[in-house]
Amino acid sequence: MHNLRIRDVTEADAEQIAKIYAHHVLTGTASYDIDAPTADFHRDKIRRILAAGWPFIVAEQREEVAGYAYATQFRDRAAYRFTCEDSIYVHPQRLGQGIGKALLAELLKRAAQCGFRVVIAVIGGAEPASVALHRNFGFVEAGRLKQVGFKFEQWLDSVYMQRELTRPK
Repeated sequence: MHNLRIRDVTEADAEQIAKIYAHHVLTGTASYDIDAPTADFHRDKIRRILAAGWPFIVAEQREEVAGYAYATQFRDRAAYRFTCEDSIYVHPQRLGQGIGKALLAELLKRAAQCGFRVVIAVIGGAEPASVALHRNFGFVEAGRLKQVGFKFEQWLDSVYMQRELTRPK
């Protein structure tokens, strides 16, 4: 994690975010998207998340986006306003370097600061690395939806994990 800097996202990051996400869409099962969305899609997402006051961060290394993470309200109904869902994606050439860990640590702090009480991780494809990352941060499995996604000619489970947040004093 040499020279890793975590900062707030900007709309200018949309191109690099789109490339990172496209890799995961086209080669993995963490996302159930089949077609990779455009940079404009990500730019709109950045605007929506920031306008809501929710955290959206990037890990930057050598002036490139090495990964990104954000938290959004888990569901759009008012009673869910204190529960968020996290999303974390790391550049494919920087996997296994602790970037996801650094992003999740910062995201959890920021999610608590903006008033979320519980974080839900919805892990597509029951990806073992994502399950392990979340478990290391105190998330516990809350459920598993079996064979709810179909991608790469296989049925995929989604694992739900959750963790309470500690509010800053």
